[in-house]
Amino acid sequence: MESPNKTSGQRRTWKGKSILKKGDTIMKGGKDTDVVIPQLQTVAAGPSIGHDLKSHTQVIAHFIITHPKYPERRLIFVDTPGFDDTYIDDSEILRRIAVWLAKSYSDHMKLAGVIYLHEISQPRMMGAPRRNLEMFRELCGEDAVKNVVLGTTKWDDVTPEIGNKREEQLREKYWGHMLTLGSKMSRVENNKEAVWKVIDHILNNQPVDALVIQEELVDHRRIIPETAAGRALRATLQELLETQEKATAQLKATDKTSRQMLEESKNKIRSISQQIGALKIPLSRRITAFFSKKYVSKSSFLQANSTY
Repeated sequence: MESPNKTSGQRRTWKGKSILKKGDTIMKGGKDTDVVIPQLQTVAAGPSIGHDLKSHTQVIAHFIITHPKYPERRLIFVDTPGFDDTYIDDSEILRRIAVWLAKSYSDHMKLAGVIYLHEISQPRMMGAPRRNLEMFRELCGEDAVKNVVLGTTKWDDVTPEIGNKREEQLREKYWGHMLTLGSKMSRVENNKEAVWKVIDHILNNQPVDALVIQEELVDHRRIIPETAAGRALRATLQELLETQEKATAQLKATDKTSRQMLEESKNKIRSISQQIGALKIPLSRRITAFFSKKYVSKSSFLQANSTY
């Protein structure tokens, strides 16, 4: 199942152990015959595919199943926390996801595809669900989109009429670009047949060489703030910070505002500011990148004009 674009021997060894923290879940004993299927879900999307883990998991959890048709291969499902979790900062969620994906890629574990779960009972694609989708796109990159299954869950919580209407809205307004690039939309109902349908679709595709964040961290030796996902999250947090600062200013101008409400708003500002700080690219990295670009540009110019 190896992609023809890059052999496993060309992958570099991940050097990002400095970002590991106590409690990080790293899969040990990974094999190059393992087939990895990560899944990202909105915070309330419900149980994970193939397992009864709750969607509000705060750690990266992986579990192994065997496919009846491929008993010699292990299917590794990776359950990740959704962004905008109540108890974990988004920057920390990104770090945990990045660590697991980078380590598995460095260990030559094959990525079959990715599952994104969205709760159909959510009336609007706003706030957390929208940010989850944006981060998901940045983690995957366009080359891997064809191996993505966009799954909708919790169909029992809505009437068929409402569910069909929201499904059509997702297809046309929010998921249209990804579907055009090859993603598949699927209803993940609460039965084994629906789950195996998703798994079989992923396994029948040509495997993904890598998600863009895996290549960025391992092959290009970037740090998380330098990745597309890191930059996107930093921009999103900056917008949230500005919104929260305006809300705090309005609270200060209101005589009826309680001290507790004002303090909670200030705490949100501090939390968002800390996350933005964690995603800033260190000055030393920016200086190195600047001079590297200048050198490459100069070298290309000399090569194109080597008449002396």
